[in-house]
Formats: sequence, structure tokens, C-alpha cells
Amino acid sequence: MFSIVASIRRFAREDAGTVMAETVIVLPALLWAFLALFVYWDSFRSINTVQKASYTVSDIISREMKSRPPAFFDGLRDVMDFMLDPDQTVKMRVTSITYSEADDQFQVHWSYSPGGDMLALTTATLQAFEERIPFMADADSATIVETEVPYVPAFNVGLDSMTFKQFIVTRPRFRSPTCIDGQPCNQT
Repeated sequence: MFSIVASIRRFAREDAGTVMAETVIVLPALLWAFLALFVYWDSFRSINTVQKASYTVSDIISREMKSRPPAFFDGLRDVMDFMLDPDQTVKMRVTSITYSEADDQFQVHWSYSPGGDMLALTTATLQAFEERIPFMADADSATIVETEVPYVPAFNVGLDSMTFKQFIVTRPRFRSPTCIDGQPCNQT
């Protein structure tokens, strides 16, 4: 009996190999934490980039002083693609709207999606977005820029693939409403 107790005490005092055991236990957790931090940082960076690029496109449109052809909006999508990561492609829809107090609803002047990736909004389908559009005075105009950018994490650390969506309402600065060639546009 005495030799068993002595053997247990000797085993408890022995510390050779503990570094290897700790490494085997801690290293996988440390690597996973490093990858997780990288993926979460990258996702927030991507959200920020998509948001800034979307606001940039919206600001460019708000400064337009004349009617533009659809190719202009195709070019804006290309500009936004340039601002994003190479593996991200953007879907974009630009819609010019006016608020009608008499009808108590927002009305669509025109809606255009470069590349046809998103369906054009109509006055009827726009009403579903009414809560997202700020209060507007009668006959006031605004331009809605909607973007959708897919995001796929670089590593599987518990974050699923997702789509970053932006819905930006901007009032035209110089001309109301924003016009596109080939569509009726009542300038006020």
C-alpha cells in the first residue's frame, strides 16, 4: 500500500511534458480565436465599405443637375464595384420618388437597376418601404439608392454568409426630381 501512495505522490510532482500538454490544449483554441477575430473584423470592415460606397453613389446622384442616360447609372454601379472587394459584386437600384399629400403616398417617377439585378419599383411596391422613407413635404422629391452586396466569411468560425443591404434616401441638391433619359420627369 505504501508503494502505491509513494508512486502517486511521485507522479503528482513530475512536471516533464506539461508544456506539450498545455500546447495541445490551448493552441487550437488560440488559433480559432485568432481566425474568429479576423473574420469578425473583416465582416465589419466590409459593412463599413459597402455603406460608404453606397452613400458616395447616392451623393453623386443628388448633385446631378441634368437628366442622365441609363448608362450613367450603369457607370455608378461600376464605380461602386471598384470601391468594394474584388470578390464582391453589387446589385443596385435607383428610384426617384415624390410625396403626394393629396394621395397620401409616395409616387415613383422612375426606377432603374443597372444590369437588371433588382426589379424596378412601382408606386404600388414602394408603399412597402414607406416606414423607411423620412417625412417629406407635399411635392417634395427624393432619390432612393438601394444596394445589396453578398459577403462570404473567409473561414468557418460560426458566422454565416450574408447580404449587406443599404437603403439610402437623399434629397436632390439642385434639381428636383432626379431625372433619367427616356422617362417622364416633371421638374419643379
